[in-house]
Amino acid sequence: MQFIESGRLTAIMLGRREFLQRTIAGAGVLAASKVCSPFAWPESRAADSRIEILLDEPLGTISPNIYGHFAENLSGVIYDGIWVGPNSKIPNIDGIRKSLIDEMRKINPSVVRFPGGCFADSYDWRDGIGPVDKRPRRTNFWSGAESKNAPANHRYDPNEFGTNEFVHFCKLIGSEPYLAANLRSLPAEEFYRWVEYCNSPAGSTTLADMRGSAGFKEPFNVRYWGVGNESWGCGGNFTAQEYAVEFRRYTAWLPGYEQPLSLVASGPNGDEYSWTRGLFEEIVRKGRGALRDIYGLALHHYAWNLSRGKTDDWDKGKGDALQFDAIDWYELLREGDRIEALIDGHWSVMAEEDPEHAVKLVVDEWGPWYRPGSQATPADIIEQMPTLRDAVFSGMTLDIFNRHPEKVAMANCAQLINCLNSLYLAHEDKFVVTPVGHVFAMYAAHQGGQGLRTIFSSPQVKYDRDSKPATFWGLKGSASLHGKQLVLTVVNPHVSEERQTEIGIRSASIKSGSVAVLNNPDIHAHNTFDQPNVVSPQSQDLAVGGKVVNVVFPPASVTKLALTLV
Repeated sequence: MQFIESGRLTAIMLGRREFLQRTIAGAGVLAASKVCSPFAWPESRAADSRIEILLDEPLGTISPNIYGHFAENLSGVIYDGIWVGPNSKIPNIDGIRKSLIDEMRKINPSVVRFPGGCFADSYDWRDGIGPVDKRPRRTNFWSGAESKNAPANHRYDPNEFGTNEFVHFCKLIGSEPYLAANLRSLPAEEFYRWVEYCNSPAGSTTLADMRGSAGFKEPFNVRYWGVGNESWGCGGNFTAQEYAVEFRRYTAWLPGYEQPLSLVASGPNGDEYSWTRGLFEEIVRKGRGALRDIYGLALHHYAWNLSRGKTDDWDKGKGDALQFDAIDWYELLREGDRIEALIDGHWSVMAEEDPEHAVKLVVDEWGPWYRPGSQATPADIIEQMPTLRDAVFSGMTLDIFNRHPEKVAMANCAQLINCLNSLYLAHEDKFVVTPVGHVFAMYAAHQGGQGLRTIFSSPQVKYDRDSKPATFWGLKGSASLHGKQLVLTVVNPHVSEERQTEIGIRSASIKSGSVAVLNNPDIHAHNTFDQPNVVSPQSQDLAVGGKVVNVVFPPASVTKLALTLV
C-alpha cells in the first residue's frame, strides 16, 4: 500500500491501520456510470483506501492566483476565441464573446496572462491602443506555423484586441490582468511607458489622456507584469546571467502610482536548475535586497513526451490527444506529475540566495501538449481536443499547487481557449466547455482557503511499461478549509479500478456534505460542439455524520467533496 502525505510527497510502505473509528457510512459513487448513486457498502466490505485530513496542520493560504489563465495572441485564441468584434452577429459585449464571459464568471478567474508566451517578445504595445481603425497590422510571431487556409487575422495581427480590450475583458470576468512585457525587441523605456499608460492617474500624463480618449479615464491599475518570457529561448536566447542584467535594467525604476507592481522574472525551462541558480546569483551581485524587486520566478512545464524514453525529439516524442491506450494515459500523468518535484527542486535552489523566500514560484505555463490533428477547428494551430484524460491531468496539477501554497503564488493554465489544455473551444457561433473547464469550476472552491496537510493511503496503480513493470500513485488530492466549510478534491488515476475509501477528519465532525464527480466509462470521452455534455460533473448530497465518511471514487475520475464541519 502506498502512503502519500499531501504537501510532503513521502512514499513508504505501511500496514493497514485504523486511523479513526468509523461511525456513520456516507455515500458512494458508482464506478461504471456518469451518474452518482448513493449507497452504504456492507459492513463486510472493507475500504481499500483511506484519506485523513489534519485540521490542525495548515499548509498556508491557497492563493486564488493559482487558478490563473493564459491567453496568447496565437492562432484562434484571441481572434475567434475571445474577440469576435462589436459588429459580429455572435453575441458579444463590446466585441468580446459573451458565452466566454458568462462561463468564466462561474469559475472565479483570478488572473489572465496576455499577450504571450513567445508572442510577447515580438509585441509592441503601442500598436494595440488608439482608434481601432488606425491601428497597424503586423506579422504575428506565429505566422510561419499557420497554414495557408488560416484566417488572415491569425497570420497578420490586426491589433483590434490590445491593452484596452484585454483589460476590459478582465474586468468583465472579474479577473486581474497580467501583462508580459517585451524584453527582447523593445527598449526598457517602452516598458516604463506601458506601465504609465496603464496606471497613471486620470489627466496626469499624455498617455493617461490617450487612455481616457479611448473611454478608459480611470487607471487600469495593472499589478502583475512579466519581464520577458522564456528568455532562455524565444524571448532573447539569453544566458541566465545575461537575462539577470537585463531584468535589473528594465526594472531599475518603474512608476508605481497607486498600484505597487509585482514583477515576474523569466524562469527556467523545466528542470534547468542551472538557470535558477545563475539568475539568482547574478541578481544579488548588487545586493540581496535586489530580490525584493522580484515577485515571482516563472516556471514552465509541459507534459509532451510519451515515447517512454525512446526519444527526446520535440515532434516525435508527442502522443495523440484522442488516440491513446492505458499506458499513454499513465505516461501523460507521470510527465505532468513531475511538476511537484520541479517545484521542490527550484524552491531549494532559490533558497541558496533567498533563504527567506521573498521570491515565490509562478507556474505561468502548464499543461499537456500533443501532436497536431485533433483540433476542433482545422485552421487553429496548437489547438487540441481535451478529453477525460486532460481533466484528470488538470485536477492532479491543481492539487499539486494546492499542496504547496507557501511556494506557488500564481499559476496559469496553457491556454484559455482554442489552444492546448483549453477550458473552452469556440468557432464562429459555436462554443463548448471542455472537461478541463469543468475541473476548474469544481476546484474554484479551494481559492483563498487554508490548505491542510492530508494523508492519502491507497494501492498503487500497476501497469506494463514496454515489458517492464511500472507503478503510479493510487489516490491523491488536496484539502482546504474556509471557516467551517471543508473542500476535498481527489483524483483516481486508475483507468479501470474504483477506490473504496474511508475519509476521516481529525478534530471535527461532519454535519452535512455534497459530492461532485467528473468521470466517464470511456477514457477518451470529450465534449464537442455537437455533443457538449458527454463529460460533465454530476452532483448529489452525502448522507454523513460523525468524523468519517465512506466514498467510492470511480476509475479515471476527479471528485470534489464539500463538507460542513461542527
